Amino acid sequence: MIAFGPVPSRRLGRSLGINNIPPKSCTYSCVYCQVGPTAVTETVRQAFYPPEEILRSVEDRLEALARRGEGIDWLTFVPDGEPTLDANLGETIDLLRPLGIPVAVITNSSLLWREDVREVLGKTDWLSVKVDATDPYAWKRVNRPDPSLRLDAVLDGIARLAVDYRGTLTSETMLVSGINDGLEPVGAVAAFLATIRPSVAYLAIPTRPPRRALGAPPGRGDPRPRLPKPERQAAAGRVPHCLRRERLRIHRPGGGRHPRGCRGSPAAG
Repeated sequence: MIAFGPVPSRRLGRSLGINNIPPKSCTYSCVYCQVGPTAVTETVRQAFYPPEEILRSVEDRLEALARRGEGIDWLTFVPDGEPTLDANLGETIDLLRPLGIPVAVITNSSLLWREDVREVLGKTDWLSVKVDATDPYAWKRVNRPDPSLRLDAVLDGIARLAVDYRGTLTSETMLVSGINDGLEPVGAVAAFLATIRPSVAYLAIPTRPPRRALGAPPGRGDPRPRLPKPERQAAAGRVPHCLRRERLRIHRPGGGRHPRGCRGSPAAG
């Protein structure tokens, strides 16, 4: 199914999902992915579904919802993989525009070093970029990227996009126990986010284990923090301090994302 939902979203209200690539076509094999590991990572953009087929699927779903008196707030590209691997993404967005519904994309940011990908994402109204780590060691352990990717190029691509992007730019960071949830890695991510100035920075903790953990020692396959460690709490507290006027939302296990206004002080909001 290409178009699915609507999916209730804390960020986007009633969102109609668009699965524009086959399952697990991805540049990453994130340790926390609930869809499961990526068998073979890839970075070459290619055509998957014809843009016209995606448009028809979206139109059919919208018509079915309209018959029930239901509306949609957003069209969101959120496949079980990386949406920017779709070489037809830009053309598809253009075809969806006459529907009059804003378009969002949730990306893992891995291909933003490419100018053509940045240009395509510039067509969107709302964009979420992933920044789980800013040092190569943590990045490789958390995101398990395709070997051809370089973190410095990915971060540079995010920064370049942020300069020209005219929609609503948000970021998402997933904290994984014992890898990127300490003071130093979280502080480094916060410092980077301060340079791109997202309208909202989402800090998340896995609430469910991944479908399968690869290469993890017995008893260590679950990336969820087991205790609310003071160090982790202190690390999270550094994010609003670094982001200053930006907004931070923290997704805690068993709860929702709680907005914390950041107005130049960690205690603000």
